[in-house]
Amino acid sequence: MRLVIVTGSGRSGTSSVAGTLKRLGLHVPQPEVEADESNPRGYYEPLWVTEFHKRLLNPVPVRTIDTRPTAAEVAAAAVTPEVEAELRTWLAGVVALGESQVVVKDPREFWVHELWLRVAGELGIEVSTLTMLRHPTEVVRSRDTAYLTAQSDSFRRQRETANVAAWVNAAFLTEQATRGHRRAFVPYADLVSDWRTAMTRAGDQLGLTYAGPLDAQHPVDDFVDVRLNRSQVTWDDITVSPALRSLADRTWAAMGTLVGSPHDESAIAGLADLQREYLEMYDAAAALASDETQAQVAAVRRQLKERLAVKNERIEKLRAELKALREPRES
Repeated sequence: MRLVIVTGSGRSGTSSVAGTLKRLGLHVPQPEVEADESNPRGYYEPLWVTEFHKRLLNPVPVRTIDTRPTAAEVAAAAVTPEVEAELRTWLAGVVALGESQVVVKDPREFWVHELWLRVAGELGIEVSTLTMLRHPTEVVRSRDTAYLTAQSDSFRRQRETANVAAWVNAAFLTEQATRGHRRAFVPYADLVSDWRTAMTRAGDQLGLTYAGPLDAQHPVDDFVDVRLNRSQVTWDDITVSPALRSLADRTWAAMGTLVGSPHDESAIAGLADLQREYLEMYDAAAALASDETQAQVAAVRRQLKERLAVKNERIEKLRAELKALREPRES
């Protein structure tokens, strides 16, 4: 069985490409996450996989996209033999279906990609990845347009900065995690403007066989629409520092090189340099915000202490009332 894992930053077009692969003949394990107002065309995401990653990553916690350079290490530390056995049981069930080409989409997967590779290898599954690429400005605006509208300028700047930084961090970690096997990188703009060219290139890179000819009218034509690319924004619409903007643009350019050459050594080396720059930027930001972080931690502790005091007071009051009720009976 050949397993194609679709990953990429949230809101980067992972649902669109997974739905495209399904219409090209790949099997999506059932049941799928149901469509909703946020994604009315469907997620094409196996429900079990979504819940599995949530159970694993939410308690840690590791976000779908996370600014911390150590987030992958945190996620890996959460993997236990029981977690591995759970994935093995599910994947064995997928193999038993007899499908030759299967697609599993979840933007969280790259945090624990080694887990998937290890378990898949034990079951004789050939793994490849398709990573969706979408410019960070469009990802950030697509993620938070509705949420940030009514927020203050300060809050909006913090949120946008964190999401751009998380996009950059995810780009580095996804590229690193997927080096050891066949992989493809598909720009969202290419998918919606000319899906045949984009998916033919990706299919060749991944060694996939599509169902039916692509030169005739195809169900994908009714699914992928250029109007899907609604969040066409620029840096003028996003409030981040010039340094982070520059880093994100250079990361975007390096990732773009991997579209035509998924294992380009020059691009990979360039991304390693950019990652070191990000680590320095992250450490500097953490140092600058250390007093604010400590103040927030102290504030949370005070709130918890106050809540605990209130609860203890209620407990003592209930004990006194219970004692008062018992005294007449004892006399």
